[in-house]
Formats: sequence, C-alpha cells, structure tokens
Amino acid sequence: MTTAVRLEGLRKIYANGTEALKGIDLKVEAGDFFALLGPNGAGKSTAIGILASLVRKSSGRVEVFGHDLDRDPQAVKRCIGLVPQEFNFNQWEPVEEIVINQAGYYGIPRRVATGKARKVLQTLDLWSRRRVQARSLSGGLKRRLMIARALVHEPPLMILDEPTAGVDIEIRRSMWAFMQEINRAGTTIILTTHYLEEAENLCRSIAIIDDGRIAESSTMRALLQRLHRQAFLLTLKKPLERLPEGAPVELGLHDEHTLEAVLGQDQTLNQLFGWLDRQGIEVLSMRNKQNRLEQFFMDRVQKRREAAA
Repeated sequence: MTTAVRLEGLRKIYANGTEALKGIDLKVEAGDFFALLGPNGAGKSTAIGILASLVRKSSGRVEVFGHDLDRDPQAVKRCIGLVPQEFNFNQWEPVEEIVINQAGYYGIPRRVATGKARKVLQTLDLWSRRRVQARSLSGGLKRRLMIARALVHEPPLMILDEPTAGVDIEIRRSMWAFMQEINRAGTTIILTTHYLEEAENLCRSIAIIDDGRIAESSTMRALLQRLHRQAFLLTLKKPLERLPEGAPVELGLHDEHTLEAVLGQDQTLNQLFGWLDRQGIEVLSMRNKQNRLEQFFMDRVQKRREAAA
C-alpha cells in the first residue's frame, strides 16, 4: 500500500524555547480518511504547518507520496490541498477569480484553470455565485470556497483544519457528505476537528497528539473497541420515582422521565432492555450521553494531568 504521509522523528522548537513537537512518528496510508486530534497547544497545528511548508521544522523527516520535503519541497506542495481554519482569501475578489488565481500558483495556465475552477465550483454549489465578491458569501459558503480553492489543482492529499468550525448543522452535514465523496474517489484526507463526532463518523484511522508527542495511533475501529464504558440517556414513557434493584448495568435517574445507563465492555443493550421489560419500564427514545471518542480523549488528558501533578 502506498504511503501518503510519513513523519519520522519530527521536532519543532520555537525561538522562545517552546518545544511544540518532540520527535513524532506518524504514517498515513494513501486513500485513508485520517483524524489528527489533540487539545489546544498539543502540536497538531504545528505538524500541519510543517507538512504544508508554512512552518520550518527543527529536525526530522517529512515525506508526502514519496517526495522528501527537504529535497523536493515543490513536489510536496503540489501534492497538498490545505483548508486552514481562518478565511485567508481576498474578500473583495470574485469567487471564480480566487479559485483561478490559486491554480496559477501551481503553474496551471489560465485557460486550463478556468475549466478546473468551473468544475470545483459546480461540485460545491458555488457556480451561481462565481461573479460575486467573496465578502458577500455566508460563513458556510466561504468555507466551501476554501475547499474549492484547495481542490483546484487536484491534489492527492487534502488537509482540512477545522473545516466545519462555525457553520450550522445542515451545512456541516453536507460538507461531511462531500468529504466522504472525494475520499471515495481516491483523495487522502487528514482532518483536524474539535467536533469529535466528526472524527468518529468520518475517519478510519486516528492519531492523538498530546504535549508534542503521539499519544495514540490506530484504526478508529480498534480504538473504539478498546473503550470500556458507554453512557446512554433513556427517555421513559411513564415517570419513575426510584430504581428497582438488580439492574444488570449501572443505572441512575436524572429525573423521573430520564434514565442514565452506563454499560461496561462486556455488557449489552439487550441485557439492559430485557431487564427493563421485565420491570415494566417502557423506553420512548435513547441517545448517547457522550460519544466514545470524546470519552477516550478526555481520559488521556486527565491521566497526563494526574501524572504531571
């Protein structure tokens, strides 16, 4: 299998002495949908900045589709489409010009760039707005414009840094569908996000950076299978004043109509609902109290803090 990204011993020490990356090793396979997570200040933005040639590394090796960053930085840049957190285009330029000009940075002739811009703008439902100034777009459409600009040179690797920050749920879900579509078409995606349900729903692999080090790197499925507890909130049909004894899982009452159930690794929902049925307790609906990835992430951070105390 082709390797899209390989980081070996990557370190970054800033001029003020801050060691943002402490020798991380990371591999992303071609075609993967990869989540890169970490708390603020953990080093993920620094790692992305180095990959995109926006930050100079202190030491270590970076390869993108076999191209070494030190030996052939231009080839690395051509392989990457970056969607940063902040809107960094000229707000006074027309939408189409922003995308065409971006293609020009990669040496694409304007005649060819015009066709490529049309394709990505149509795909992202921006073609009808191609002649309006970018400043007139809504926040969600500006985010789509950022993605169109990153895609115009058809990079095999997309890096999406908080791509759905500040957009409403409808636009977020449409962007999820689009990201899945381009991934199925063969584009490798690295995603950073604070919406942890995005990582759980979209990504097949995950790495967690904590304090400049890789704290976890595995497939999403393997990681979720290792989590020991899941919490659910159940809405009851009839009020319940107190819990019957003998429940097969950990239970608690939030209020007379809301029951919290915590399942361990070897406990099942079938056991819980079988017991509730025998008690004559009817459930109208159920939802996750906290997604499993968030639980794991917070446990990692808490353990680090306890170790440092």
